[in-house]
Amino acid sequence: MSAISASMVKDLRESTGAGMMDCKAALTETGGDVEAAVDWLRKKGLAKAAKKSGRAAAEGLVVAATKGAVGVLVEVNSETDFVARNETFQKMARDVAEVALATNGDIEAIRSAAYPGGSLSVAEKVAEMVGQIGENMNVRRSAMVKVPEGVVAAYIHNQTVDGAGKIGVLVGLKSSGDKAKLAATAKLIAMHVAAARPLAGRIADLDPAVVEREKAILADQARASGKPEDIIGKMVEGRLRKFYEESVLLEQIFVVDNETKVAKVIEKAAKEIGAAVEFGGFARLELGEGVERNSGDE
Repeated sequence: MSAISASMVKDLRESTGAGMMDCKAALTETGGDVEAAVDWLRKKGLAKAAKKSGRAAAEGLVVAATKGAVGVLVEVNSETDFVARNETFQKMARDVAEVALATNGDIEAIRSAAYPGGSLSVAEKVAEMVGQIGENMNVRRSAMVKVPEGVVAAYIHNQTVDGAGKIGVLVGLKSSGDKAKLAATAKLIAMHVAAARPLAGRIADLDPAVVEREKAILADQARASGKPEDIIGKMVEGRLRKFYEESVLLEQIFVVDNETKVAKVIEKAAKEIGAAVEFGGFARLELGEGVERNSGDE
């Protein structure tokens, strides 16, 4: 069994809202497995559903670049926020995003592509910057949204500089209608995504493993309440609908008006845009998401 450190208990408490002693008990019961500890707490009714937001353990920028019906997000990491505010670093990050538009957003293709204005690749340019600034850097990941006809809009939350910040979102809408109005709607939905953190665009897009895990947790919760087995299935079905409403973009309530489903927002927008509108996909990158913290990082 791995040792249960104070920082592990602290991180679990912050991500679940459970009490400190409950978090310590959960980690002890699960041998230090954080994901299993979250499930343990939820089964005991001591924690809210975790959405795997991840704790930011890296600094840098998430940069967005769009061109008509194509958009990309790129996460470029640095060790400190001080470097992320350096104009030279910011220019490099924006240049990398422009390169990503020409490479279909594939991270390895981005790293090996030519960096603008010279003979270096993107990876070589980053290495050169490390030598200049004296801090480790990395083009960590990327995402692309593309629609055959329509627009892809970008939104940056906690913007550090134009087009770059802590959270980047892309939303694509398919339509032959008014592009300016279509882009305005897509931007509002992108703002919603930044706040609501959906796991998928449609129910069918959810990872089956995530759905099965949720079903198992809901079934255990129902059994713990003493319900008979013939009732548990119906309870799970009802609670799963609530999970979809919380986790799937088109099923979520639009944060702008707090009453309309996002699917309905898109449907209603078609009247103003002058043509049918279809959801074409989204991407959301949050700086440092999923990066493990060292025990000394507080």
